[in-house]
Amino acid sequence: MNIKRPRFIVAGLSGDSGKTLVSVGLTSKIKSLGYEVFPFKKGPDYIDPMWLSLASGSTARNLDTFIMGKASILESFLINSNSSGISIIEGNRGLYDGFDENGSHSTAELAKILDCPIILVVNVQKVTRTIGVILWGVKYFDIGLNIAGVIINNYSGKRHKEIISKSIVDIAGIPVIGAIPRLSDKLLFPSRHLGLTTPYEFASYREAIDTARQIVEDYVDFDQIIKIANNSNDIYVSTIPQKSTPKNKVVRIGYFWDSAFCFYYKENLEALEQLGAELVPISPMSDKSVPNVDGIYIGGGFPETNAKSLSENREFIEDFKTKVENGLPVFAECGGLIYLAEELEFGGNFEMSGILPIKISMSKKPVGHGYFEGIVDTANPFFDVGTYIRGHEFHYSFISEKKSEIPTTIKVTRGVGCWESRDGIVKGNTFASYVHLHTNGCPQWAKNFVELCFNKNKSIHKNSINIAL
Repeated sequence: MNIKRPRFIVAGLSGDSGKTLVSVGLTSKIKSLGYEVFPFKKGPDYIDPMWLSLASGSTARNLDTFIMGKASILESFLINSNSSGISIIEGNRGLYDGFDENGSHSTAELAKILDCPIILVVNVQKVTRTIGVILWGVKYFDIGLNIAGVIINNYSGKRHKEIISKSIVDIAGIPVIGAIPRLSDKLLFPSRHLGLTTPYEFASYREAIDTARQIVEDYVDFDQIIKIANNSNDIYVSTIPQKSTPKNKVVRIGYFWDSAFCFYYKENLEALEQLGAELVPISPMSDKSVPNVDGIYIGGGFPETNAKSLSENREFIEDFKTKVENGLPVFAECGGLIYLAEELEFGGNFEMSGILPIKISMSKKPVGHGYFEGIVDTANPFFDVGTYIRGHEFHYSFISEKKSEIPTTIKVTRGVGCWESRDGIVKGNTFASYVHLHTNGCPQWAKNFVELCFNKNKSIHKNSINIAL
Protein backbone atom coordinates (compact mmCIF):
# COMPACT_ATOMS: atom_id res chain seq x y z
CA MET A 1 0.00 0.00 0.00
CA ASN A 2 1.06 3.58 -0.60
CA ILE A 3 1.62 5.86 2.41
CA LYS A 4 1.76 9.63 2.13
CA ARG A 5 4.53 11.30 4.14
CA PRO A 6 5.39 14.92 3.19
CA ARG A 7 9.14 15.12 3.82
CA PHE A 8 12.59 16.36 2.84
CA ILE A 9 16.22 15.94 3.88
CA VAL A 10 18.46 18.91 4.63
CA ALA A 11 21.91 17.88 3.38
CA GLY A 12 25.23 19.56 2.66
CA LEU A 13 28.52 19.15 0.83
CA SER A 14 30.44 18.83 4.10
CA GLY A 15 30.18 19.29 7.82
CA ASP A 16 29.75 22.88 9.02
CA SER A 17 27.77 23.81 5.93
CA GLY A 18 24.91 25.29 7.98
CA LYS A 19 22.60 22.25 8.02
CA THR A 20 21.66 22.53 11.69
CA LEU A 21 20.95 26.26 11.51
CA VAL A 22 18.70 25.72 8.49
CA SER A 23 17.08 22.55 9.88
CA VAL A 24 16.22 24.13 13.23
CA GLY A 25 15.04 27.34 11.55
CA LEU A 26 12.85 25.47 9.07
CA THR A 27 11.46 23.24 11.83
CA SER A 28 10.51 26.23 13.98
CA LYS A 29 9.05 28.17 11.04
CA ILE A 30 6.97 25.30 9.67
CA LYS A 31 5.62 24.63 13.14
CA SER A 32 4.66 28.32 13.44
CA LEU A 33 2.63 27.95 10.24
CA GLY A 34 0.40 25.41 11.99
CA TYR A 35 1.95 22.20 10.67
CA GLU A 36 2.86 19.28 12.88
CA VAL A 37 6.59 18.74 12.38
CA PHE A 38 8.35 15.38 12.74
CA PRO A 39 12.12 15.91 13.07
CA PHE A 40 14.76 13.28 12.39
CA LYS A 41 18.55 13.29 12.42
CA LYS A 42 20.65 11.12 10.15
CA GLY A 43 23.42 9.28 11.93
CA PRO A 44 24.43 8.82 15.54
CA ASP A 45 23.95 12.16 17.27
CA TYR A 46 22.44 13.42 20.51
CA ILE A 47 22.85 17.19 20.45
CA ASP A 48 21.29 18.15 17.10
CA PRO A 49 18.14 16.13 17.94
CA MET A 50 17.82 18.10 21.19
CA TRP A 51 17.66 21.37 19.24
CA LEU A 52 15.28 19.86 16.68
CA SER A 53 13.03 18.53 19.45
CA LEU A 54 12.77 21.93 21.12
CA ALA A 55 12.17 23.68 17.80
CA SER A 56 9.39 21.26 16.79
CA GLY A 57 7.76 20.51 20.12
CA SER A 58 8.06 16.78 19.40
CA THR A 59 10.77 14.16 19.85
CA ALA A 60 13.48 14.04 17.20
CA ARG A 61 14.49 10.52 16.17
CA ASN A 62 17.76 9.20 14.77
CA LEU A 63 17.95 7.28 11.51
CA ASP A 64 21.19 5.41 10.82
CA THR A 65 21.67 2.60 8.36
CA PHE A 66 24.76 1.16 10.08
CA ILE A 67 23.30 0.94 13.56
CA MET A 68 19.64 0.29 12.74
CA GLY A 69 19.44 -1.36 9.33
CA LYS A 70 17.14 -0.42 6.45
CA ALA A 71 13.98 -2.16 7.65
CA SER A 72 14.21 -0.59 11.10
CA ILE A 73 14.75 2.86 9.57
CA LEU A 74 11.63 2.62 7.45
CA GLU A 75 9.59 1.30 10.37
CA SER A 76 10.77 4.06 12.73
CA PHE A 77 10.12 6.77 10.15
CA LEU A 78 6.59 5.60 9.41
CA ILE A 79 5.63 5.07 13.06
CA ASN A 80 6.93 8.46 14.11
CA SER A 81 5.34 10.60 11.37
CA ASN A 82 1.97 10.98 9.69
CA SER A 83 0.39 12.18 6.46
CA SER A 84 -0.87 15.53 7.76
CA GLY A 85 2.45 16.82 9.08
CA ILE A 86 5.88 17.45 7.54
CA SER A 87 8.96 15.37 8.27
CA ILE A 88 12.33 17.12 8.31
CA ILE A 89 15.48 14.99 8.29
CA GLU A 90 18.80 16.66 9.01
CA GLY A 91 21.68 14.89 7.24
CA ASN A 92 25.25 14.66 8.46
CA ARG A 93 28.59 15.54 6.85
CA GLY A 94 28.60 15.62 3.05
CA LEU A 95 25.73 14.11 1.09
CA TYR A 96 27.77 11.17 -0.23
CA ASP A 97 30.09 10.78 2.77
CA GLY A 98 29.98 7.40 4.50
CA PHE A 99 32.45 5.33 6.45
CA ASP A 100 34.28 4.04 3.39
CA GLU A 101 35.19 5.00 -0.18
CA ASN A 102 31.85 3.63 -1.39
CA GLY A 103 29.89 6.07 0.74
CA SER A 104 28.28 3.30 2.78
CA HIS A 105 25.73 4.60 5.31
CA SER A 106 25.70 8.11 3.82
CA THR A 107 22.93 10.68 3.82
CA ALA A 108 22.43 9.83 0.14
CA GLU A 109 21.78 6.20 1.06
CA LEU A 110 19.20 7.25 3.64
CA ALA A 111 17.51 9.52 1.10
CA LYS A 112 17.13 6.58 -1.27
CA ILE A 113 15.69 4.29 1.42
CA LEU A 114 13.02 6.90 2.21
CA ASP A 115 12.70 8.13 -1.41
CA CYS A 116 13.18 11.58 0.03
CA PRO A 117 13.73 14.90 -1.82
CA ILE A 118 16.95 16.67 -0.85
CA ILE A 119 17.51 20.33 -0.04
CA LEU A 120 21.23 21.11 -0.17
CA VAL A 121 22.73 23.79 2.07
CA VAL A 122 25.94 25.00 0.41
CA ASN A 123 28.61 27.12 2.07
CA VAL A 124 29.79 29.44 -0.72
CA GLN A 125 32.54 31.34 1.09
CA LYS A 126 35.42 32.27 -1.27
CA VAL A 127 33.93 30.59 -4.35
CA THR A 128 31.58 31.52 -7.21
CA ARG A 129 31.00 29.65 -10.48
CA THR A 130 32.80 26.54 -9.25
CA ILE A 131 29.81 25.83 -7.00
CA GLY A 132 27.67 25.32 -10.10
CA VAL A 133 30.17 22.79 -11.44
CA ILE A 134 30.37 20.98 -8.11
CA LEU A 135 26.59 20.75 -7.88
CA TRP A 136 26.40 19.47 -11.45
CA GLY A 137 28.64 16.61 -10.34
CA VAL A 138 26.63 16.06 -7.17
CA LYS A 139 23.40 15.91 -9.17
CA TYR A 140 24.59 13.50 -11.85
CA PHE A 141 26.83 11.33 -9.69
CA ASP A 142 23.67 9.43 -8.67
CA ILE A 143 20.63 10.16 -10.82
CA GLY A 144 18.51 8.12 -8.42
CA LEU A 145 18.51 11.05 -6.00
CA ASN A 146 16.07 13.93 -6.13
CA ILE A 147 18.00 17.12 -5.38
CA ALA A 148 15.01 19.44 -5.23
CA GLY A 149 16.62 22.74 -4.26
CA VAL A 150 19.68 24.59 -2.99
CA ILE A 151 20.02 27.07 -0.15
CA ILE A 152 23.13 29.21 -0.52
CA ASN A 153 24.84 29.95 2.78
CA ASN A 154 27.51 32.47 3.76
CA TYR A 155 27.54 34.67 0.66
CA SER A 156 29.39 37.99 0.98
CA GLY A 157 27.35 40.45 -1.10
CA LYS A 158 24.66 40.97 -3.73
CA ARG A 159 26.95 40.34 -6.71
CA HIS A 160 28.41 37.22 -5.08
CA LYS A 161 24.92 35.84 -4.53
CA GLU A 162 23.77 36.62 -8.08
CA ILE A 163 26.77 34.95 -9.76
CA ILE A 164 26.46 31.82 -7.65
CA SER A 165 22.69 31.56 -8.06
CA LYS A 166 22.90 31.90 -11.83
CA SER A 167 25.75 29.38 -12.00
CA ILE A 168 23.81 26.80 -10.01
CA VAL A 169 20.70 27.16 -12.18
CA ASP A 170 22.51 27.36 -15.52
CA ILE A 171 25.16 24.66 -14.92
CA ALA A 172 23.53 22.22 -12.50
CA GLY A 173 19.89 22.88 -13.32
CA ILE A 174 18.88 22.98 -9.65
CA PRO A 175 16.59 25.75 -8.36
CA VAL A 176 17.97 28.09 -5.72
CA ILE A 177 15.32 28.37 -3.02
CA GLY A 178 17.21 30.45 -0.48
CA ALA A 179 20.34 32.53 0.08
CA ILE A 180 21.68 33.32 3.56
CA PRO A 181 24.36 36.03 3.84
CA ARG A 182 27.45 35.83 6.01
CA LEU A 183 26.26 36.25 9.60
CA SER A 184 27.84 37.29 12.86
CA ASP A 185 28.98 34.42 15.07
CA LYS A 186 26.72 35.89 17.74
CA LEU A 187 23.71 34.76 15.70
CA LEU A 188 24.88 31.15 15.41
CA PHE A 189 24.53 28.22 17.81
CA PRO A 190 27.19 27.92 20.55
CA SER A 191 29.65 25.05 20.21
CA ARG A 192 32.48 23.25 22.00
CA HIS A 193 34.58 20.08 21.79
CA LEU A 194 31.75 17.62 21.00
CA GLY A 195 30.02 20.01 18.59
CA LEU A 196 27.09 22.18 19.52
CA THR A 197 26.41 23.06 23.14
CA THR A 198 23.30 21.29 24.39
CA PRO A 199 20.29 23.59 24.80
CA TYR A 200 20.07 22.50 28.45
CA GLU A 201 23.39 24.24 29.12
CA PHE A 202 22.60 27.36 27.11
CA ALA A 203 20.38 29.85 28.93
CA SER A 204 19.33 31.60 25.70
CA TYR A 205 18.37 28.47 23.77
CA ARG A 206 14.88 29.79 22.98
CA GLU A 207 16.40 32.96 21.60
CA ALA A 208 18.80 30.87 19.48
CA ILE A 209 15.87 28.91 18.00
CA ASP A 210 13.92 32.12 17.35
CA THR A 211 16.98 33.61 15.63
CA ALA A 212 17.32 30.54 13.40
CA ARG A 213 13.65 30.84 12.47
CA GLN A 214 14.06 34.54 11.69
CA ILE A 215 17.07 33.84 9.49
CA VAL A 216 15.21 31.33 7.34
CA GLU A 217 12.11 33.55 7.29
CA ASP A 218 14.22 36.36 5.86
CA TYR A 219 16.24 34.36 3.36
CA VAL A 220 14.41 31.16 2.34
CA ASP A 221 11.41 30.68 0.01
CA PHE A 222 8.91 28.85 2.22
CA ASP A 223 6.39 28.27 -0.51
CA GLN A 224 9.02 26.20 -2.31
CA ILE A 225 9.93 24.32 0.88
CA ILE A 226 6.31 23.29 1.49
CA LYS A 227 5.89 22.40 -2.17
CA ILE A 228 8.95 20.14 -2.11
CA ALA A 229 7.66 18.37 1.00
CA ASN A 230 4.15 17.87 -0.35
CA ASN A 231 5.40 16.67 -3.74
CA SER A 232 7.46 13.86 -2.25
CA ASN A 233 6.50 10.41 -3.51
CA ASP A 234 4.31 8.08 -1.50
CA ILE A 235 6.15 5.30 0.32
CA TYR A 236 5.13 1.76 -0.64
CA VAL A 237 4.98 -0.90 2.09
CA SER A 238 3.19 -4.24 2.29
CA THR A 239 1.95 -3.56 5.83
CA ILE A 240 1.81 -0.45 7.99
CA PRO A 241 4.05 -0.82 11.05
CA GLN A 242 2.44 -0.29 14.45
CA LYS A 243 3.97 0.86 17.72
CA SER A 244 3.96 -1.90 20.34
CA THR A 245 1.92 -1.55 23.52
CA PRO A 246 3.90 -1.15 26.78
CA LYS A 247 3.67 -4.01 29.28
CA ASN A 248 2.57 -3.57 32.87
CA LYS A 249 5.22 -1.99 35.07
CA VAL A 250 7.29 -4.63 36.88
CA VAL A 251 10.55 -2.80 37.64
CA ARG A 252 11.73 0.77 38.26
CA ILE A 253 14.83 1.84 36.36
CA GLY A 254 16.45 5.14 37.20
CA TYR A 255 18.35 7.11 34.60
CA PHE A 256 20.71 10.01 35.20
CA TRP A 257 19.19 13.16 33.75
CA ASP A 258 20.64 16.66 34.12
CA SER A 259 23.13 18.90 32.33
CA ALA A 260 25.90 16.35 32.95
CA PHE A 261 23.98 13.35 31.57
CA CYS A 262 21.51 13.89 28.75
CA PHE A 263 22.66 11.62 25.89
CA TYR A 264 19.92 9.04 25.47
CA TYR A 265 18.18 7.73 22.40
CA LYS A 266 14.46 8.09 22.97
CA GLU A 267 13.97 4.61 21.52
CA ASN A 268 16.21 3.13 24.25
CA LEU A 269 14.07 4.62 27.00
CA GLU A 270 10.89 3.59 25.21
CA ALA A 271 12.17 0.02 24.79
CA LEU A 272 12.67 -0.27 28.55
CA GLU A 273 9.17 1.11 29.15
CA GLN A 274 7.60 -1.26 26.63
CA LEU A 275 9.14 -4.20 28.48
CA GLY A 276 7.72 -3.17 31.83
CA ALA A 277 10.08 -0.55 33.26
CA GLU A 278 8.94 2.59 35.02
CA LEU A 279 11.61 5.21 34.32
CA VAL A 280 12.75 7.47 37.13
CA PRO A 281 14.95 10.53 36.35
CA ILE A 282 17.84 11.05 38.77
CA SER A 283 20.28 13.95 39.05
CA PRO A 284 23.67 13.00 40.53
CA MET A 285 24.42 16.72 40.78
CA SER A 286 21.44 17.78 42.90
CA ASP A 287 19.80 14.66 44.39
CA LYS A 288 21.05 13.56 47.80
CA SER A 289 20.27 9.86 47.45
CA VAL A 290 19.30 7.21 44.94
CA PRO A 291 15.51 6.69 44.92
CA ASN A 292 13.92 3.27 45.23
CA VAL A 293 14.85 1.72 41.88
CA ASP A 294 15.76 -1.77 40.65
CA GLY A 295 18.52 -0.62 38.27
CA ILE A 296 20.22 2.46 36.85
CA TYR A 297 20.97 3.53 33.27
CA ILE A 298 23.71 6.16 32.93
CA GLY A 299 23.94 7.66 29.46
CA GLY A 300 26.56 9.98 28.04
CA GLY A 301 26.87 13.71 28.31
CA PHE A 302 29.34 16.16 29.77
CA PRO A 303 30.46 14.94 33.21
CA GLU A 304 33.85 16.57 32.54
CA THR A 305 32.41 20.10 32.36
CA ASN A 306 30.29 19.36 35.44
CA ALA A 307 33.01 17.50 37.32
CA LYS A 308 33.13 19.86 40.29
CA SER A 309 29.39 19.64 40.99
CA LEU A 310 29.36 15.88 40.55
CA SER A 311 32.39 15.39 42.79
CA GLU A 312 31.09 17.64 45.55
CA ASN A 313 27.80 15.75 45.91
CA ARG A 314 29.38 13.18 48.25
CA GLU A 315 26.08 12.35 49.92
CA PHE A 316 24.67 11.05 46.64
CA ILE A 317 27.91 9.28 45.71
CA GLU A 318 28.08 7.38 49.01
CA ASP A 319 24.48 6.20 48.71
CA PHE A 320 24.96 5.28 45.04
CA LYS A 321 28.18 3.39 45.73
CA THR A 322 26.66 1.43 48.61
CA LYS A 323 23.70 0.31 46.52
CA VAL A 324 25.84 -0.62 43.51
CA GLU A 325 28.22 -2.64 45.71
CA ASN A 326 25.15 -4.42 47.08
CA GLY A 327 24.25 -5.56 43.58
CA LEU A 328 22.11 -2.80 42.06
CA PRO A 329 22.39 -3.31 38.25
CA VAL A 330 24.01 -0.40 36.39
CA PHE A 331 24.42 0.05 32.63
CA ALA A 332 26.73 2.96 31.76
CA GLU A 333 27.78 4.46 28.41
CA CYS A 334 30.73 6.81 27.85
CA GLY A 335 29.99 9.70 30.24
CA GLY A 336 28.47 7.11 32.54
CA LEU A 337 31.77 5.23 32.51
CA ILE A 338 33.52 8.44 33.59
CA TYR A 339 31.18 8.81 36.56
CA LEU A 340 31.91 5.23 37.66
CA ALA A 341 35.68 5.89 37.76
CA GLU A 342 37.63 6.72 40.91
CA GLU A 343 39.04 9.93 39.49
CA LEU A 344 38.64 12.34 36.57
CA GLU A 345 41.49 14.59 35.45
CA PHE A 346 40.18 17.67 33.66
CA GLY A 347 41.70 21.01 34.63
CA GLY A 348 42.30 19.43 38.02
CA ASN A 349 41.58 16.11 39.70
CA PHE A 350 38.02 15.28 40.75
CA GLU A 351 36.79 12.30 42.74
CA MET A 352 34.05 10.39 41.00
CA SER A 353 31.95 7.56 42.41
CA GLY A 354 34.80 5.03 42.72
CA ILE A 355 32.83 2.03 41.46
CA LEU A 356 35.58 1.10 38.97
CA PRO A 357 39.30 1.15 39.87
CA ILE A 358 40.29 3.45 37.00
CA LYS A 359 41.38 7.04 36.41
CA ILE A 360 40.01 9.00 33.45
CA SER A 361 41.90 11.78 31.68
CA MET A 362 40.93 14.06 28.79
CA SER A 363 42.63 14.53 25.44
CA LYS A 364 42.60 17.65 23.28
CA LYS A 365 41.62 15.50 20.28
CA PRO A 366 38.99 12.78 19.92
CA VAL A 367 40.22 9.43 21.20
CA GLY A 368 37.35 7.46 19.70
CA HIS A 369 35.11 8.86 16.99
CA GLY A 370 32.87 6.87 14.67
CA TYR A 371 31.07 3.59 14.28
CA PHE A 372 31.78 0.73 16.64
CA GLU A 373 31.64 -3.04 16.17
CA GLY A 374 32.51 -5.80 18.58
CA ILE A 375 31.81 -9.33 19.73
CA VAL A 376 30.85 -10.26 23.28
CA ASP A 377 33.30 -13.01 24.22
CA THR A 378 33.02 -13.17 28.02
CA ALA A 379 30.08 -13.91 30.29
CA ASN A 380 28.40 -10.85 31.79
CA PRO A 381 24.97 -9.83 33.17
CA PHE A 382 23.77 -7.89 30.11
CA PHE A 383 24.72 -9.75 26.91
CA ASP A 384 24.99 -13.37 25.83
CA VAL A 385 28.41 -14.55 24.73
CA GLY A 386 28.56 -14.29 20.93
CA THR A 387 26.34 -11.20 20.75
CA TYR A 388 27.35 -8.91 17.89
CA ILE A 389 27.46 -5.28 19.04
CA ARG A 390 27.02 -2.32 16.69
CA GLY A 391 27.01 1.25 17.91
CA HIS A 392 29.13 4.37 17.89
CA GLU A 393 31.64 6.18 20.07
CA PHE A 394 32.69 9.81 20.40
CA HIS A 395 34.93 10.58 23.35
CA TYR A 396 37.83 12.81 24.22
CA SER A 397 38.39 10.91 27.45
CA PHE A 398 40.50 7.80 27.97
CA ILE A 399 41.46 5.47 30.79
CA SER A 400 44.84 6.79 31.86
CA GLU A 401 45.35 4.42 34.78
CA LYS A 402 44.05 1.02 35.86
CA LYS A 403 44.51 0.70 39.60
CA SER A 404 43.76 -3.01 39.49
CA GLU A 405 42.85 -5.53 36.83
CA ILE A 406 39.20 -5.56 35.78
CA PRO A 407 37.55 -7.85 33.23
CA THR A 408 36.18 -6.70 29.87
CA THR A 409 33.59 -8.53 27.78
CA ILE A 410 33.79 -7.11 24.24
CA LYS A 411 36.44 -7.72 21.61
CA VAL A 412 36.49 -4.53 19.51
CA THR A 413 36.64 -5.11 15.75
CA ARG A 414 35.92 -1.51 14.71
CA GLY A 415 36.61 1.46 16.93
CA VAL A 416 38.72 2.10 20.02
CA GLY A 417 36.86 1.01 23.12
CA CYS A 418 38.43 1.21 26.59
CA TRP A 419 41.93 -0.14 25.95
CA GLU A 420 43.82 -2.61 23.74
CA SER A 421 40.81 -3.29 21.48
CA ARG A 422 38.66 -4.21 24.46
CA ASP A 423 35.47 -2.67 25.84
CA GLY A 424 32.62 -3.53 28.18
CA ILE A 425 34.05 -3.34 31.70
CA VAL A 426 32.20 -5.60 34.13
CA LYS A 427 32.16 -5.51 37.91
CA GLY A 428 29.36 -7.39 39.62
CA ASN A 429 26.10 -6.20 38.04
CA THR A 430 27.76 -3.11 36.57
CA PHE A 431 28.52 -2.85 32.85
CA ALA A 432 30.40 0.20 31.51
CA SER A 433 31.72 0.96 28.03
CA TYR A 434 32.55 3.72 25.59
CA VAL A 435 30.09 2.41 23.01
CA HIS A 436 26.65 4.02 22.63
CA LEU A 437 23.99 1.47 21.72
CA HIS A 438 20.70 1.96 19.90
CA THR A 439 18.00 -0.54 20.80
CA ASN A 440 16.92 -0.93 17.15
CA GLY A 441 20.34 -2.38 16.41
CA CYS A 442 20.65 -4.33 19.67
CA PRO A 443 17.12 -5.33 20.76
CA GLN A 444 18.27 -7.90 23.34
CA TRP A 445 19.83 -5.08 25.43
CA ALA A 446 16.51 -3.77 26.82
CA LYS A 447 15.10 -7.25 27.43
CA ASN A 448 18.20 -8.40 29.31
CA PHE A 449 18.37 -5.17 31.31
CA VAL A 450 14.75 -5.40 32.50
CA GLU A 451 15.09 -9.11 33.31
CA LEU A 452 18.29 -8.49 35.28
CA CYS A 453 16.63 -5.73 37.29
CA PHE A 454 13.62 -7.91 37.97
CA ASN A 455 15.59 -11.02 38.91
CA LYS A 456 17.93 -9.08 41.19
CA ASN A 457 14.95 -7.78 43.12
CA LYS A 458 12.47 -10.61 42.59
CA SER A 459 12.15 -11.17 46.31
CA ILE A 460 9.97 -8.06 46.47
CA HIS A 461 7.77 -9.28 43.62
CA LYS A 462 5.00 -11.78 44.32
CA ASN A 463 4.45 -13.03 40.78
CA SER A 464 6.87 -14.15 38.12
CA ILE A 465 6.87 -12.49 34.73
CA ASN A 466 7.72 -13.50 31.24
CA ILE A 467 9.40 -10.72 29.29
CA ALA A 468 9.40 -11.19 25.54
CA LEU A 469 10.11 -8.82 22.69
